[in-house]
Amino acid sequence: MLYDWFQHIEFKYVWLLPFLLGLPVIAWFYFRTSVWRKASFKVSTSEAFKVKTIKNRLIHFPFWLRLLAIGSVILALARPQLRNVESNTKGQGIDIILCMDVSGSMLSADFYPNRLEVSKQMAAEFVRSRPVDQIGLVIFSGESYSLFPLSTDHSTLLEQINNLRSGMLMDGTVIGEGLATSVERLASSKAKTRVIILLTDGNEQPPETRVIDPITGLEIARAKGVKVYTIGMGVAGTSIQEKGVPRSQSSSFLDETLLRRIAAQTGGEYFRAVDKESLQDIYRQIDRLERSEVQIVTRTRFEEEYVYFIIVALFFLTLEIILSYTLLRTFP
Repeated sequence: MLYDWFQHIEFKYVWLLPFLLGLPVIAWFYFRTSVWRKASFKVSTSEAFKVKTIKNRLIHFPFWLRLLAIGSVILALARPQLRNVESNTKGQGIDIILCMDVSGSMLSADFYPNRLEVSKQMAAEFVRSRPVDQIGLVIFSGESYSLFPLSTDHSTLLEQINNLRSGMLMDGTVIGEGLATSVERLASSKAKTRVIILLTDGNEQPPETRVIDPITGLEIARAKGVKVYTIGMGVAGTSIQEKGVPRSQSSSFLDETLLRRIAAQTGGEYFRAVDKESLQDIYRQIDRLERSEVQIVTRTRFEEEYVYFIIVALFFLTLEIILSYTLLRTFP
């Protein structure tokens, strides 16, 4: 604990510290001159003076206490301070909805360990890189669901992303409803820029309960002035599970035409991810394209710690005086 305290101490008047090097010089001079500073007298034998007691063993202890007191005074005069740096991040953020596909095909293993796990990792990394943005989460498969509202509570959002799993919703793929739900989440946003990052590995495969098709979802996003970045995920020829039946994903399984159209008509961009590295690069590109106005305010506060060294110096001096005039008193 004391070591950690000294690790964070800074001295305002560092130029005083070299005076500590004078302490060994004082000690040398003290012992060099100790003989002639003492009184002398003649005795018939010196045998009695050869007996070692606690008193004569500690005869120089008051000197060491005085030396420690001087060292403490020098440290106090050097103004020891604890430095405390506080950083606050302020700025105008961008409101972002992560719209993520959690359908069964997201368990395909062309991304290790599977597409869903990799998309979760990259989404979490993206969230950590946006400290001032409000970010929400919408998931979809055969239906869409708003899992987390727009918020700067990124720690809770990261927990929600980490807990994503396939099978949370009805099987299928409803890109249009996922997009519409995301736009709805941004409806009350007052941010100048509102963005949706829509990630999917398939095309529209709606159940009978579908309400909004992709084109309608696109029109809703355009009408609300929401920018959509779309990410197509997957490698052609990958074996996937579709409603429990293994099949090979062809290049046409991913509806790139639709994803390009959604991005182009809302002012966003379309990206294709074929491995973990490319998906990571995509999120970094989006991060660069949509920069927030961030200002980091740093405050440095110093706490004076010299009083502790003054207390220590007074303690050593007091102890020296008490011992010099009591237990360790010498004559003359």
